[in-house]
Amino acid sequence: MRWLKRLGFRGLSIRDLAPYLSGEKVGKVVGITFDDGYQNNFEYVLPALDAVGFTATNYFVSGQIGGYNAWDRNIGIAYSRCMSKAQLREWAALGQEVGAHTVDHVRLTQVDIRIARQQIGQSRSHLEDMVGEAVTSFSYPYGDVSGAVRELVLEAGFSTAVTTKRGRIRPSDDRLLLPRRIIRADNRWPGLVRKCVTG
Repeated sequence: MRWLKRLGFRGLSIRDLAPYLSGEKVGKVVGITFDDGYQNNFEYVLPALDAVGFTATNYFVSGQIGGYNAWDRNIGIAYSRCMSKAQLREWAALGQEVGAHTVDHVRLTQVDIRIARQQIGQSRSHLEDMVGEAVTSFSYPYGDVSGAVRELVLEAGFSTAVTTKRGRIRPSDDRLLLPRRIIRADNRWPGLVRKCVTG
């Protein structure tokens, strides 16, 4: 984060990035997103963002607020706590964006369309009830999306949605199928910066 700032970039949530995508604003900006709403994002990411004046979007699994990564328990991924309701609210109160990531972190193309609709719509309403503000950003769990699922996200009232397709966001991109670049814990800062600045 410090290196991005030194290079003149401003880190922004997807909500704050929107005017740059529409051409209303120009500047050196990088969208910052996190999936799942882990408690360690609150403990470590939030202070790092605050230190450099950046914002980010965190996509929360609404059925696990105060819970853990239950969706990973059968595939051998380590237990990790999710943010509590109080932490979620503080995340939002400090200017960070709350996005939705379904109720239960399901593969949306592999469940009945009625269940997919509930998972998408209820995640938004649950989170809005918790933070008292509109939730307009969505992330497809596992990057699992189809044309029908995209339409459900539109129907639920989301204005943006991110995938796991790798790439840089362009103004011409479908706002409900935005690509991302994945940054992992073992990425060194030169590689991180390169991912952010190259086409």
